Amino acid sequence: MAGKEFVFMVLGEHPYGREMLIQLMGAGYVPKAIIEEVGPIAKEERLKFLEWIRGHMVAPTFDDLLEGSDVERFKAPHHNRRQCREILEELEPDLGVLGGTRILRKRILEVPTDGMLNSHPGLLPEVRGSASVAWSIYYDVPIGSTCHFIDPNIDTGDIVLRREIPVHRGETHELLC
Repeated sequence: MAGKEFVFMVLGEHPYGREMLIQLMGAGYVPKAIIEEVGPIAKEERLKFLEWIRGHMVAPTFDDLLEGSDVERFKAPHHNRRQCREILEELEPDLGVLGGTRILRKRILEVPTDGMLNSHPGLLPEVRGSASVAWSIYYDVPIGSTCHFIDPNIDTGDIVLRREIPVHRGETHELLC
């Protein structure tokens, strides 16, 4: 990603996306802009995730994370709608980086010139789709994360990096999420 301008796409104030942004910025990767989906699905997903991880530390809000920065923030009711595509086209990013979104349509995926990167909370190709930690436990597949390019299918794009997460006795599903 060095030298690439990227747009960070995320469901509004989702803790997973906030933590991912902390990690990116800590490594020196600051987005050109953030496009937050703020519709009812974003709220539902955020609340569901907060319930899963109740009692665990949650990353600061985007307002706090971006205080003093010049990162532009845009809000869109839905990442797959025309408004979001128009924002992306205006920004002309090299990359899109997904920090927890819904499945994106091809017309959105094709805007960034170098593609879209996703951080999937499971080891691809073994564990695709949502609830990856639960499926890993169910199928006795190692728990981990995969960074991959998005293609029009679900979790089938070119893999950039896979990393297993060690699991220790006593860790809960919530902690692993």
